Amino acid sequence: MRIFIIILCLPLLLLLSCQQLHELPSISISASEQWHEEPLDGRLLLMFADNDEIEPRFQINAGLNAQLVFGMNVEDWQKGQQLAVDPEIFGFPYPSLKDIPAGEYWVQALFHVYETFNLSTGQTVKLPMDNGEGQQWNRSPGNLYSKPLKITIKDGSIPMMNIQMDQIIPPIEEPEDTEWIKHIRIKSEKLSEFWGRDMYLGAHILLPKGFEEHTEARYPLMVFHGHFPSDFGGFRTMPPDEDLEPEYSARFDVEGYNLIQQQEAYDFYKRWTSPEYPRFLIIEIQHPTPYYDDSYAVNSASQGPYGDAITYELIPHIEKQFRGIGEGWSRFLYGGSTGGWEALAVQVKYPEEYNGCFAACPDPIDFSAYCLTNIYEDKNAYYYDSAHKNLEVPAHRDYLGQVQTTVKDYNHLELALGDKSRSGQQWDIWEATYSPQGEDGYPVRIWDKQTGVIDPAVAEYWKENYDLKHILERDWDKLGAQLKGKIHIYCGDMDNYYLNNAVYRMEEFLENTTDPYYDGEVLYGDRAEHCWNGDPELPNHLSRLRYNSMYVPKIMERIVKSAPQGADLESWIYP
Repeated sequence: MRIFIIILCLPLLLLLSCQQLHELPSISISASEQWHEEPLDGRLLLMFADNDEIEPRFQINAGLNAQLVFGMNVEDWQKGQQLAVDPEIFGFPYPSLKDIPAGEYWVQALFHVYETFNLSTGQTVKLPMDNGEGQQWNRSPGNLYSKPLKITIKDGSIPMMNIQMDQIIPPIEEPEDTEWIKHIRIKSEKLSEFWGRDMYLGAHILLPKGFEEHTEARYPLMVFHGHFPSDFGGFRTMPPDEDLEPEYSARFDVEGYNLIQQQEAYDFYKRWTSPEYPRFLIIEIQHPTPYYDDSYAVNSASQGPYGDAITYELIPHIEKQFRGIGEGWSRFLYGGSTGGWEALAVQVKYPEEYNGCFAACPDPIDFSAYCLTNIYEDKNAYYYDSAHKNLEVPAHRDYLGQVQTTVKDYNHLELALGDKSRSGQQWDIWEATYSPQGEDGYPVRIWDKQTGVIDPAVAEYWKENYDLKHILERDWDKLGAQLKGKIHIYCGDMDNYYLNNAVYRMEEFLENTTDPYYDGEVLYGDRAEHCWNGDPELPNHLSRLRYNSMYVPKIMERIVKSAPQGADLESWIYP
């Protein structure tokens, strides 16, 4: 995208008709010099909301309540320089500023700051560094933004305005250690080499009861994979707050869900400290990348060796510091959605380093069912193949099948937030993880972001490297014995993102064609939405709060069956 400084020379004015001049948006952006000492690179976002319930930056989404966002790249923004909004700036849900309907709007600008990385592959890329928030552009410390400004748009004409970005998002406080929960952060040599700068991994560790007293004990490890955790969640040592106002959860249609969450967290604490509960270490990992709130826990061309860094640097460090057993038979993986894919992928990629995965509602594990797209046979991800109709492919539904958004919607929102897979959103991180690296250092597109046309060569790369079902089919003669008894997958049959379709295909392979038999389980929740995790007795809004305890009986059974002769099965079993 081009950047226009607000100085229009006379020859250009002579070439434009009065109508063309009227159509050019006259929006300029200024930043307070106190926040802007050095030249900046990044993404300028211009947002419009038709209400003032909350700031526009918190109302940007792809659903039916979507508000407006337009984005353009900025390079070398000098201190004191005034920017003009490019008239061709791309937006969502309206592609052009000229498409905004007449009405009253609250306008806000935000500058998402990029940093420069000199990769070990030889390319230089500009990307947003995570600043402790988990790659949330609207909350990332150091990003500049303006206070909302109320305007009126008439007849497609945007009024002239200068937007002052005089606010900056402050730093985030680090969580503090407690008796039960500890926090670590280590420099990864593997990642630092790839990115050309110091890169870190972090974790929140839940300690077992008696950790300080039983210094002879060595503990099994449970790895809870998922999105960026600000702290260890779902654990509290006190009953629910008496003065907490009940809040309604629209997602689950449940009153007082905040009280339920606190009660479940307290109940977990009571189970965790009960005499009969097995003693484990549980960790939640912080591994945000410049592309997303986590790395998908595998090695990739554009993000670097996160899989190796987690498995061979972070986890051994944790086990050494907190007395983990430190052997593959004693490590287990679980998680839901992104964490579900990660649990299964890590088990497949590192079959002997872990002893079982419990993958709930995993992101697509078979790319012939990449949600509702078959990337190997379909030509377009946005539209069904038809000679005379343009029917968009759905991307999100409720348990009754009502559709709220489409694949095109999600991807066009991402394109407004950032090009070159830099939106920090779901479809872009799949691309940043699974795609080969382009000559410019950024991930190669799986499909044209504007049109949805799929690139078969990129699809083939995805297949051979990250299509988990294909990898298992291709390599079962080598992996089968190592993975026997380790694969457990759970999904609702009305998953909001159609993730159950890939699970069906995986189940068919595992149950019917594996030799040796995989000896695990694949279960479905009747009419259950995202993210059903294998409990047929409890509703989803409760079972999703019990990840840290619901798989423990199966893990204990697995340990008894598979621990090698002479393994430590006693030091960590105590009242």
